[in-house]
Order: sequence, then C-alpha cells, then structure tokens
Amino acid sequence: MGFTNYHGHCYYCDGKGKPAEYLTEAIRQQMPVYGFSSHAPLPYALPWPMQEADSRAYTEEIARLKAQYASQIEVYTGMEVDFIPGVAGPKQARIRRLNLDYTIGSVHFVDFFENGDPWEIDGSHPVFLAGYQQIFQGNIEKAIRRYYALIRQMVEQDTPDIVGHLDKIKIQSEEGQLFDEHANWYREEIDHTLAVIAKAGVVVEVNTRGLYKKKSAEPYPSYWIVERMHTLGIPVMLNADAHAPEEISRHFAAVAERLQQTGYSHFRILRQGRWQDVPFTTQGIGA
Repeated sequence: MGFTNYHGHCYYCDGKGKPAEYLTEAIRQQMPVYGFSSHAPLPYALPWPMQEADSRAYTEEIARLKAQYASQIEVYTGMEVDFIPGVAGPKQARIRRLNLDYTIGSVHFVDFFENGDPWEIDGSHPVFLAGYQQIFQGNIEKAIRRYYALIRQMVEQDTPDIVGHLDKIKIQSEEGQLFDEHANWYREEIDHTLAVIAKAGVVVEVNTRGLYKKKSAEPYPSYWIVERMHTLGIPVMLNADAHAPEEISRHFAAVAERLQQTGYSHFRILRQGRWQDVPFTTQGIGA
C-alpha cells in the first residue's frame, strides 16, 4: 500500500493540471487516500490563491471526483487557508460554509507594509529583506518571533486540522547568515509554539516541498523540531505540498525513514471519514 498526501494544489490555484490528473497518478502509485488543498481566496492581488468565484466550483468538482473514483481511492476536499488576523483564517465563516473535509492552516504573511500590502515571508528574498527592514526596523529576531507568534495565535484562536509547513521561514535564512535556527532565541520560539500545538492536539505536517524544490536541506519542519514534536506526542502526517501530479510523493520514502529514526511509527490521517493513527514504513501506510 502506498502513501497518502493531503497537501495538494491544482489548477484552481497555483498548481498545474486538473484534479483528475492528480488522482490518476495517485492511483498509479497505489495511494489509498488523496486530499486536495488549494489555496483559499484572499482579498489581495496575488497570483497563487484561488479566486473567490471559483471556490464553489472547486468543492463541487472534487465532490464529483470523490464519487467517480470511490472504488479506487478515497478523495477528500480541503483548503490551505492563510491565517491573517482580522482578514483570513481556517474558521472564517466563508470557509465554514464550504463544508470542507479538513483545513491546513498556514502563515505566509507577517504584518503589513505602510501601503497596506501584506509582507509575504516565503516569496522572493528581496521582498523578505524589504519587509524585515521596513516593518521590523532590520531586527530579524523580532520578525521571526512575530512569525511564530502568528502561528500560535492561529492554533489557539482559529484552529486548523493541520498546521502547514511550520518553519518555512527558514528558506530566507541565507544558510544561517541572516538568522540561525539553532540560536537559543529561535529554539525558544519553536518550543513555545510546539507547546501550544501539543495542547491543541492538531496534526503537524512534515512537508517535503522544500527538499524537492531545493529550497531547504530538510523538510518543513527540520528534523530537530520533529524530534521535539515526538517528545511532546504531537501527531504528524507526511505531505508533498504538490503543485504538479508528479510531485505527490516526492522524497516520501527517505523522509519516512528519518521520521522512524526520530521515533515516529504512525501517521495521523483522515481515512474512512475519521482521523486515525496508522503505522507506516518507507513504502507507505499499513492497513
């Protein structure tokens, strides 16, 4: 039996290809479950979120595919929802009205430029540098602390089912020159954030996109964070953050092996309509 993937985009947002193309590949890989999580709409002129007018068509298309492929694979409808205080979040009424199977809560933006534009922390590096200089007066520690404070606020006040790419901000670290994820203050932020996540009981994805896009040497989150998560009993799932059908299980076998080395033996997944813990190997999940 193969792996599962719940972090998958398609042509409704910035992914490539129709949802059916992802399912065809998932079936070829003997995946028992596949979840779609296109970027939820946002009130900004951005190239990657879904358009508000397309959100109902998205859920309806996935529902049709769920029925069409029911004998071959379980299909679930989710969204990756940005948390922006006062603007967007996983529990926002417009998201609840879609009756999704699950949400992935992610922080892509940290506060705002003077002109009102949100500061995107995982976009281009020049934009990242401009934001921490202009919004945080060049204090990178203050900027990073704010990022993790927003993740904690999301988990406590606008709780998603899954926390998305927990430490993705590390892609801007300039290989540790701009900030060091092993510095005491950084580890304090991680420990504080993991304590909040553990209390909430939500799932943290181990996201392989940084590896196969060559943006990071380890998944999101890094393995030292995964070790802390295991100590706290935080459940995990393995996700690809796929934006093309060929990406739906990239680096899964190698990362699964490393997760086993940290002590994890089970993934928490949505299957048969309920969240459950299932054993995994480097080949996928068990029965």
